[in-house]
Amino acid sequence: MDLKDIEKLIADFNESPSRELEIKMADFQLHLSKNELSGKLLQQLQQPIQTTKQVSTTDNPSNASAENQNVNSEQTAKKDFIKAPMVGSVFLQPAPGKEPYVKVGSRVAVGDVVCVIEAMKVMTEIKSERSAVISRVLVKNEELIEYGQPLFELED
Repeated sequence: MDLKDIEKLIADFNESPSRELEIKMADFQLHLSKNELSGKLLQQLQQPIQTTKQVSTTDNPSNASAENQNVNSEQTAKKDFIKAPMVGSVFLQPAPGKEPYVKVGSRVAVGDVVCVIEAMKVMTEIKSERSAVISRVLVKNEELIEYGQPLFELED
């Protein structure tokens, strides 16, 4: 397979509805993906965000260290994710042109529908398992999603 063949393959793949393509030969391997969240990015999203609090020089350093740990644990404890329970296409709104189920800043209660995932022509409502505020929407409408992929970030 030469460079022209590979360029043609990539162009054809970009125009196709396929989300992933993998070719393995004895001395050649090619993996193409249209999925936006790579495994590395997914791991970064799942790690708690570390923040530090500035401390004046007059504060006791041992108290400041304990205080920073409390601030970090409080902030990371309040963040949670609604994750995909299955592979499929995510729909953030009930129908084209309609308002999305939730937006950034929306307060959700236990049992509120936040999106729908379609897999094999079956539509499954995804519901919030706790009361919280949507702080980030991590997927786009009609995006192909993986099992366990974070869909929404929640905040108390």
